[in-house]
Amino acid sequence: MHLSFLGAAGTVTGSKYLLEVGERRLLIDCGLFQGYKQLRLQNWAPLPVKPGTLDAVLLTHAHIDHSGYLPLLVKNGYGGRVWCTPGTAALCDILLPDSGHLQEQDAEYANRKGYSKHRPALPLYDKQDAIDALPALERAGFGEWFEPCAGVRARFQPAGHILGAASVEIEAGGRRLLFSGDLGRYDDPIMVDPAPPPPVDYLIVESTYGDRLHPDSDPGQELGDVITRTAARGGMVLIPSFAVGRAQELLFYIHRLKQQGGIPDLPVFLDSPMAIDASEILCRYTREHRLTAAQARAVCATATYVHEREDSIALNARAQPMVIISASGMLTGGRVLHHLKARAGNPHNTILLAGYQAGGTRGAALQAGAREVKVHGRYIAVKAEVASIGSLSAHADWQDVLRWLDGLPAPRQVFVTHGEQTAADALRLRLQERFNWQATVPLHGQRVRLR
Repeated sequence: MHLSFLGAAGTVTGSKYLLEVGERRLLIDCGLFQGYKQLRLQNWAPLPVKPGTLDAVLLTHAHIDHSGYLPLLVKNGYGGRVWCTPGTAALCDILLPDSGHLQEQDAEYANRKGYSKHRPALPLYDKQDAIDALPALERAGFGEWFEPCAGVRARFQPAGHILGAASVEIEAGGRRLLFSGDLGRYDDPIMVDPAPPPPVDYLIVESTYGDRLHPDSDPGQELGDVITRTAARGGMVLIPSFAVGRAQELLFYIHRLKQQGGIPDLPVFLDSPMAIDASEILCRYTREHRLTAAQARAVCATATYVHEREDSIALNARAQPMVIISASGMLTGGRVLHHLKARAGNPHNTILLAGYQAGGTRGAALQAGAREVKVHGRYIAVKAEVASIGSLSAHADWQDVLRWLDGLPAPRQVFVTHGEQTAADALRLRLQERFNWQATVPLHGQRVRLR
């Protein structure tokens, strides 16, 4: 049995793990690289394994850095099933076509404006490629054992994080493995706690916040303070947001703030078709989170949905205080870039970063204090206030990870992945010091024999 790390090794993006069990080949997660250009270029490189030779794919959740390579995998010859939870399948139904659509739009815009070095600029895959991949999705409920291929069985357990997110337990060849996926936080107001991990021989654990703790502060209060002070100076708040999970969490806190009178009664716009669809899915899958159906509907009704591109453009003509929540969360693409161009130059406005900003993204640059960023081939000045809410995260910090693992019998080997190098090594050290476990940080492309 061998395990290869084809992504999320030394970085938080591009999750792909190849598990070889005799002649069987399984891919756990199938994500796109994001952030630095040298990472994004890896999306264009052929996989070390031919897609047609894979027997099965298992997805931990629907975020693009875990699922976004799937359309290309199918386009390049993969013909098997893609196992995931029902919630993940529902979100992939909207996330993957949207990913293809955004890539088509970005390529078209680059060609029209002439700022790409490529002639012509092409999308990695298009919307139709993503639609063609959706029939491969095979649903399996939490806690249900299934056989993705002969001699291998697996099951999903709740990981928190976002709707449908799971850890994946795999039994094969007399050995048991656990892929943590992206772990959520304990006592989240919307998502359930991560399910306790079972005893395993090999553990692959994420380390996004392996070197950090979330601030001990109320994200609702922080959000209310930003909105209130921005509105007081006549400005608007632009919140780049992940369409799935984060957008709905922001609406939850804004809904509660309005109920409690914690912010002015100003208009709120959700300007992301994908986030709108994800909000509707939240209302349907009430068994996978803490909100009742009525509570979910009330939260989603907090915002005016902006479906059409023309209505999105019209928002930039509005001058009164308001809140715009728009994707993408790290300012890597989507409608939020047009709002950024229109609003960043006004010192009355605020750009509120409400999630993790991977290195190499515009969000990370703003968070580091950049006073200009490049958008659509041109630099724009940033005179608006740039604020961050560090406590509003869907990822477990290192204390949450240790809490999740506390009481677990020692695995033979632990692989620390899905983290920048500093974060991954910090968590590795903590696992050794706290539990006396053998833990390593694998390299990208490394192939390990599981004895």
